[in-house]
Amino acid sequence: MEKAIKEIKEIKGFLPRSIVYAGKINEDFAEGIAGFYKAVWEEREGGISTKQKHLIVFAIACSNNNIQSAVKILERLHKFGATKTEIYDAMMLAAWTGGIQSFTDFSSVILKEMERLGY
Repeated sequence: MEKAIKEIKEIKGFLPRSIVYAGKINEDFAEGIAGFYKAVWEEREGGISTKQKHLIVFAIACSNNNIQSAVKILERLHKFGATKTEIYDAMMLAAWTGGIQSFTDFSSVILKEMERLGY
């Protein structure tokens, strides 16, 4: 396994399916996708933290009504120590950008998952 792919396992804690699938097509393609992941998720001095990045993508997933993705990101937020208030703030931002109907669609699932995770 190439360097960028190994680094992604360390940064994300798992190997994203897109890299696995790309590797079945072409090793260089998999390395390219791994490099993209690394550029996005690696913490840089003066940049935003991994937890903050997850809060941002969580809000985007919610505002796009991508509930399945939002639930997966919520699990990552839990791992990175996001507070209940931080998650609620992200949900309110999602309602602001995605609209109240979007909020209505994703909130029941997210609140249930938060309860399962012990929030």
